[in-house]
Amino acid sequence: MRYRLRPLYTLGGYLAATCLCLICGLITAQILGRIVDRLAIQLGFDRIGLAIPGLAEISGFLLVGASFLGLAYTFIHGGHIRVTLLIGRLPPAWRVQVELLCLSLALLLAVYLGWNLFWLLEDSIAFGETSYGLLSIPLWIPQSAMLAGVVLFCLALLEAWLITLVIALTRPSSFRIDDAGHE
Repeated sequence: MRYRLRPLYTLGGYLAATCLCLICGLITAQILGRIVDRLAIQLGFDRIGLAIPGLAEISGFLLVGASFLGLAYTFIHGGHIRVTLLIGRLPPAWRVQVELLCLSLALLLAVYLGWNLFWLLEDSIAFGETSYGLLSIPLWIPQSAMLAGVVLFCLALLEAWLITLVIALTRPSSFRIDDAGHE
């Protein structure tokens, strides 16, 4: 399937990968800081205190960003778990209809999630909500990543739905599972 917004989905994938790399870098820095502290103590020096305050909280927010920003990228590359045991045994004309139904449900659920995330983000901005951890991080930052990821996912689902609809209306007997959004 040829996605017209593939560069946008790829950008989401790169941003998700960046979040994962930041998590890895922060945790590595924390571990190295602890090793340096232990070595300093063993050598008779005082602890240097190389610690990243709020690391768990920051890592959690970055994980949220990675999870949501990677949704569309994962979808267009066929990385989401799909149960094709039943649909794979259907005739192509039926298969395209079931696929269209599944994409419709997924799109409705994703739009519903995006709608609610939008209002959650708006409330967080209006009330100046911040995280409760050691660091006071404005909640609109991770919520923006969540909303951006869901919007990208909705766009990818919509593109797949439109392409599947065209196949269902024009040539349903030629539908393959790969036509449903996978490379």
